[in-house]
Amino acid sequence: MDSIVFAAVLLAALLHATWNAVVKGSGDKHLGMTAIVLGHAPIAIIILLFAPMPDLASWPFYAGGVMLHTGYQLFLLNSYRLRDLTQVYPIARGTAPILVALVSVLFLGVALTATQLLPVFMIAIGVMSLSFVRQRDGLRNPRAAALAFVTGCFIAGYSLVDGLGAREAGTALGFYGWLSLTNAVVFAAIMRITKPGLISRIPTEGLRAFLFGGPASFAAYALVVWAFTQAPIALVTALRETSIIAALIIGVFFLKERLDLAKVASTTITLTGAILLRFAR
Repeated sequence: MDSIVFAAVLLAALLHATWNAVVKGSGDKHLGMTAIVLGHAPIAIIILLFAPMPDLASWPFYAGGVMLHTGYQLFLLNSYRLRDLTQVYPIARGTAPILVALVSVLFLGVALTATQLLPVFMIAIGVMSLSFVRQRDGLRNPRAAALAFVTGCFIAGYSLVDGLGAREAGTALGFYGWLSLTNAVVFAAIMRITKPGLISRIPTEGLRAFLFGGPASFAAYALVVWAFTQAPIALVTALRETSIIAALIIGVFFLKERLDLAKVASTTITLTGAILLRFAR
């Protein structure tokens, strides 16, 4: 993978972990997520003033991306009610790169070498192994395991659709700008109906998430969408999941979470996969 693309995806991973920490630190997860999604809108509008209009061929991908992102966000919010999700969610993040790699090779005709597939699976295993750091109840909970798999399918789905759409669009920023803006409008409408009064709390209780989490989230995925146009989607998707490492660092040093040997081992596997991916040919 090219050095610039590699660095861009790692930066995206750091930004992704940052905005997730904002949501995690929020007392009201619905408020935090809504503020971040709506925080995309001002950045998207500015971007769209300068970015070219996406090619018409990308519009079906744009529509599919909006539905997949919205579905993922709503699913994730509803899943917060299941405590075990915190134990199995790393499985979802680790499953996504494997699903993307399999679909890319089997159905999209993408040729990935053994030296490229090995780090993809190493990163996936490293991320999924974080589930074993916590209690294993979630791994024996069929409902929790199903939620993890569905979440992984959403992540894999929007990764593939966005990657292919950005390539058809001829402009990664233009494509994601329209997708993100539309997603914000749709998500706001859903929250207004399902959570009356929630949006009116953003200027006060959700202002930090809106001002900082929103731009960080937008920038994180905009970098990823651009990377999709520069490298195989499967490799970018796998490298993006190293955000788990950044999240772990933020959790230990800023949220005062406990660090143990199991976390170190999981992080080492993930880091090794990322290093191998950098030099894979």
